[in-house]
Amino acid sequence: MSASLPTLTIHPPTLSDLDDLYAFEMCNRLYFEHWINARPADYYSLEGVALAIQAAQQDAAKDSAYQYLVRENGLLLARVNLTQVKRPHHRQASLGYRVAQEHNGRGVAKAAVRLALQQAFTELDLWRIEACARPENLASVKVLLANDFAQFGHSKRCFQLGATWYDLLHFEVHAAK
Repeated sequence: MSASLPTLTIHPPTLSDLDDLYAFEMCNRLYFEHWINARPADYYSLEGVALAIQAAQQDAAKDSAYQYLVRENGLLLARVNLTQVKRPHHRQASLGYRVAQEHNGRGVAKAAVRLALQQAFTELDLWRIEACARPENLASVKVLLANDFAQFGHSKRCFQLGATWYDLLHFEVHAAK
């Protein structure tokens, strides 16, 4: 018997999320920076996170990107983003996500991506979502495959983190017809 996925909700960030989002980012900063490049230093303050929330709201209003906070019983566990929205002829976006270190291995990323795809293919009327993962990030690759993404490419030494260059695997998923 397989474990069921957590029951999660997603919602766009608002200034009422400021304290939770700041704590989430601060508690997980070093963990996230193991996989992705660091945010600018001025992000890591209440003012910096507040400005980021306002920027996310502006991006959504412009239909250029959508950010969501992922919660379980009110607790902020993860973030999932749809960025680089292209319309009208492509109707696509790029997916990104990050889960708090202490909540890894519970199916949070898998469930969060599923919720983001539902949002993308219904409310946002997108047709294609792309995502990338480093080949050594097997957990992320599994999350994408579990959500019906198919790999369509492999870029060699195209992503620099610190002084090291990494490969990226490219994935896509389409809305059901």
